[in-house]
Amino acid sequence: MYQDKSGAPGNERVKLVVQTPEGELYRLRSVNGRPITPEQDKQEVQRIERLLSRPNEQRKRHAAEEKDDRQTQNLFRMIPNAVISSYGEHRGDLVEILFKPNPNFNPPTHEAAVFREMAGRIWINQKQGRLVEIEGHLIENVKFADGLLGHLDKGGEFHVKQSEIAPGNWEITLLHVNMHGRVLFLKTISVHEDKVRTDFQRVPDNLTLAQAAEQLQKQSTATSAAFLKHSTVK
Repeated sequence: MYQDKSGAPGNERVKLVVQTPEGELYRLRSVNGRPITPEQDKQEVQRIERLLSRPNEQRKRHAAEEKDDRQTQNLFRMIPNAVISSYGEHRGDLVEILFKPNPNFNPPTHEAAVFREMAGRIWINQKQGRLVEIEGHLIENVKFADGLLGHLDKGGEFHVKQSEIAPGNWEITLLHVNMHGRVLFLKTISVHEDKVRTDFQRVPDNLTLAQAAEQLQKQSTATSAAFLKHSTVK
């Protein structure tokens, strides 16, 4: 279970998320630094109840999450062949790897085409064999099918950090994406995502969605009580 803060300034949302074998379940906690209203809280309760009553919908969401994870893993596996790398700094167990495009790389998918125009750096924890941080930016426009299917603009960037939240348990704690471009039929795209994950807590490995909903309800009740007490003191 962890807290997820995401969104651009003016639309920042904080959610409490619980991971289960059946997928993730979340509950909104605040918007732009203010606790959600009683009406919003009621809507969250109803949304979660609907989700629990529609297991097929949750299975589809979970399958989509797993598909995204597989695609991400496949992209990371391409990195050794897609880039030319060199060593940078050393900081204790951490080693920096600088990378730039490999001109001989032939992207097997449209998604992999970004590596042909991307440079950046990676931090690796040598002792644990873990990727700790990766930053990349587009040094040229990325053209899909020679531009027929669209492109991403030069200057687009992404930044991802992983942290060991418990012994041997690593999770993404920061995600930043800022990409712009055009896709088929000249549709402008703008992808901007900022996500920070904090306050990790261990929950049972076999937690069900219904039990996750109970956890979220307890946390929401405790948070509301704390907020009311703080307001009364003021």
